[in-house]
Amino acid sequence: MSFPSLSALRDACRDLPPPDESAAAAVAARQAQLTKPPGSLGRLEQLVAWLARWQGHAPRLERVDVLVFAGNHGVTAQGVSAYPAAVTAQMVANFSAGGAAINQLSRIAGARLRVIPLALDRPTEDFTRAPAMDERAFLDAVAQGEAAVAPEADLVCLGEMGIGNTTAAAALAAALFGGGGARWAGRGTGVDDAGLARKRAAVDAGLARHAGLSGDPLALAAALGGRELAAILGSTLAARRRRIPVLLDGFVATAAVAPLARLRDDALDHALAAHVSAEAAHRTLLANLGLVPLLDLGLRLGEASGATLAVPLLRAALACHTGMATFAEAGVANKEV
Repeated sequence: MSFPSLSALRDACRDLPPPDESAAAAVAARQAQLTKPPGSLGRLEQLVAWLARWQGHAPRLERVDVLVFAGNHGVTAQGVSAYPAAVTAQMVANFSAGGAAINQLSRIAGARLRVIPLALDRPTEDFTRAPAMDERAFLDAVAQGEAAVAPEADLVCLGEMGIGNTTAAAALAAALFGGGGARWAGRGTGVDDAGLARKRAAVDAGLARHAGLSGDPLALAAALGGRELAAILGSTLAARRRRIPVLLDGFVATAAVAPLARLRDDALDHALAAHVSAEAAHRTLLANLGLVPLLDLGLRLGEASGATLAVPLLRAALACHTGMATFAEAGVANKEV
């Protein structure tokens, strides 16, 4: 759906369906009968219950979608990236040709990859000088993210591509949780010390320019973020409303959805952090959101790579749940009560 105003979007972010605890209880009941000590599969058991809780039925992973949103950022004019802005479109072409890491990871995960470029010929404004997006541009990007979520998906993995977007993510995280460029801005694509100083200065300049928006998470997302961040927010909201669990990628994707958590404490209960990235502030951001990552592999690629890597882990958890024998089926004595 297209939201006519930030107010309408804000209302939608606060009006969310609850989890289906009966579906999770059915998972727990089966887990108690499987040929293993109670809880011995640890977080794998929790993952299956999480899938059921948000799918609202016996868990399945028949259709897994990987959505990668791409956007360009005006703040790159501040020298905040080691790569030119043209790389965004070049990488989108690489995705289309099947030559990127995410193409390989999606294939081995049994997932459908879709890459959605968002007005790459029209970068956002430089947020140190003006709002990155006006209200209409922000809402249009949110709507594109919402429209990308297929109702029949069993799981959605969310990621991004956009030169300069770790600067936008750092600025948004700082605006939402406090602190400045020194706390939130890391090396991103690999900037040197001078580039890191410019990046932190840009974050601080953006915070100062848009200080009047403090307390309004969506207005801050429009002023400091990017189209791909807004689309990730829209997809995450749509997935919640359609009862589809979500795997989040790295620092940028996590910052993109942070406004939802600021609007409603449980807004991200249907989303898991697939991994913690090597971008220094990602661990801090996850802690602020109460998200415990599934993987810690030192990744800092983006493009939903970490989210997609976690899909085989979920498939393994589900395979154990559905394929293991119960004590009765196997003729194994259960624990005495």
